[in-house]
Amino acid sequence: MQLSRRKFFKVCASGMAGTSAAALGFAPASALAAPRSYKLLRARETRNTCTYCAVGCGMLLYSVGDGAMNAREKLIHIEGDADHPVSRGALCPKGAGALDYVNSERRVQYPEYRAPGSKVWQRISWHEAYERIARLMKDDRDANFIPTNSDGLPVNRWLSTGMLMASASSNETGLLSQKWARSLGMISINNQASI
Repeated sequence: MQLSRRKFFKVCASGMAGTSAAALGFAPASALAAPRSYKLLRARETRNTCTYCAVGCGMLLYSVGDGAMNAREKLIHIEGDADHPVSRGALCPKGAGALDYVNSERRVQYPEYRAPGSKVWQRISWHEAYERIARLMKDDRDANFIPTNSDGLPVNRWLSTGMLMASASSNETGLLSQKWARSLGMISINNQASI
């Protein structure tokens, strides 16, 4: 770009006038505002384990809220936990995208029941859900429990029901789940993490 001497002085003069006006306070406040505060500054940090697969990567969950007893906090950020021995701060796309899953308006947060042959799901209470599961398990166990084998030896088997445990559970939780299921006589037991 070719500038004559006269145009050069005009450009310099207008630039100096603009900076002088800004220094005197005529500039917009947003232009001279302080840097934004760190978005996680007032967030509460919670350590968790990703529940998507059997790897069990560590996650740091950041939520905001006033901390009142019945107030719901909002999850605003998820990142990998660099101190976690399994993942060392790495998260796969599923774990990194858990923020969208947790905050989704379509996420089911309450138990629902659909009667046989019905097309409509109805919301039920947690108490009703637990009672229904316990009743169905008890009825099935009573109908299908095998106390002895053909030789008359006690086997205490319940072959019609199996159990799949959580993939990211700790060894202690896996052990307790196994003991509980085996005490009922279940044989078909598996854990996605195979611990």
